[in-house]
Amino acid sequence: MDSIQEDVIVGEDLTYEGQRFTRGPRCRVIGVLDDGAASLSSLALAHLREAECVIGASRTLALLEAQIAPTAQRLDLGEGLSQVPEWVRQAQAQGRRCVVLATGDPLFFGIASYLAARLCVDALEVLPNLSTVQIACARLGLPWQSIKLCSIHARDAGEWRVGAEASHGLYELMQTLRSHERVAVLTSPDNSPDRIARMLLAEGLGEEFQLAVAESLCQPGERVRAELSAAEVAQMRFAELNIVLLLRLKPRPRPVLLGLADSNYEQRQPEKGLITKQEVRAVSLARMQLRADSIVWDIGAGSGSVGLEAARLCSEGHVYAIEKNAEDFAIAGRNHRAMALSNYSLQQGRAPEGLDAWADPDAVFVGGSGGELAQLIARILARLKPQGMLVMNFVTIENLGTAVEALNASGAQWDVLQLQASRSKPILHMHRMAAENPVWIVCAQSGAKP
Repeated sequence: MDSIQEDVIVGEDLTYEGQRFTRGPRCRVIGVLDDGAASLSSLALAHLREAECVIGASRTLALLEAQIAPTAQRLDLGEGLSQVPEWVRQAQAQGRRCVVLATGDPLFFGIASYLAARLCVDALEVLPNLSTVQIACARLGLPWQSIKLCSIHARDAGEWRVGAEASHGLYELMQTLRSHERVAVLTSPDNSPDRIARMLLAEGLGEEFQLAVAESLCQPGERVRAELSAAEVAQMRFAELNIVLLLRLKPRPRPVLLGLADSNYEQRQPEKGLITKQEVRAVSLARMQLRADSIVWDIGAGSGSVGLEAARLCSEGHVYAIEKNAEDFAIAGRNHRAMALSNYSLQQGRAPEGLDAWADPDAVFVGGSGGELAQLIARILARLKPQGMLVMNFVTIENLGTAVEALNASGAQWDVLQLQASRSKPILHMHRMAAENPVWIVCAQSGAKP
């Protein structure tokens, strides 16, 4: 194919540098593999050879230099992704044929979706190639229709920290690993396979997964290593271009999400452990109106029971917890590790100190206030998202009175529920009902904010 007939979008004008133009030929977004021209179809090669403006990473431009016309303008993606839409607009306004070179399938964590969101969709034509994930799975003989795909091909995320917040660059991957059997990861030179392995070890998942790493696919130095342990990979180094596949060695745990027995949690003993009892916990969580992506604050975490169950319910969200007592803080930390959750951050401190660094919440639970209840309620209501819920548990009349007074002063809508549960206990060969302490559950909803 020596030449191709360009299609022009008729009747659609645009303005560039004060002049009006009929939109020119579509910009072709072409997927390329690391064997260069050999990976391209005759149609993709024809578009590339006739392009008057070629945009791509310096490495890709060099790989295909022999296929690019000597007179074509070459623009390096490394100068800034944000400039690419303007480069395409400029080329089209001038009626020049434009090609953007991408890796593999440009719509798979690639540049095509970025361009489509910033340009008219009709201005683009995507010519996909095999994705590197497909190739890696083919090398391993691994069906990939059920694999969860994840990308950490971004800026240096830094080493993983247990309890890291959603802003951490590996957070989404960690959540994905908790909830899927097979995961394929697009890495980067900084966010490398050994960093992923160290994250697994830090979270106690080192024995849960087997890893495979496919390096330098479609290049002379291609290498695929399978059946690796996290401990092995943590000490290894790989080529910069690689794909990591993580396969669970045993079925993923499917824990109870709501209403765990009090005995499931470590508590301070004897009879003075800070835990919200099962019945009160269930009602409190119900009143918090949680969603899968809710951001939750747990203030006065005690043993951590409410916040940890909230974290299980909000698998796409995050829970921030704070506890002032050193012994209870340590217990909540051990309960956190036992429940194997990655969307939960626990800190030791006295609220409201430290709350400014937390993301605005959809729901807040207050199990303890440290004697600054009125100030705390005002601070929470100021930060709650519109229609967010504040739920507080009290066992003393004084704290109940303080809370109601503070809520009245704020103008928030509120209500109080008194809950008293009795549990059966054996007596000789029979059973009696033993009453738990009554608890007031105070609920308030934030109003709409401008």
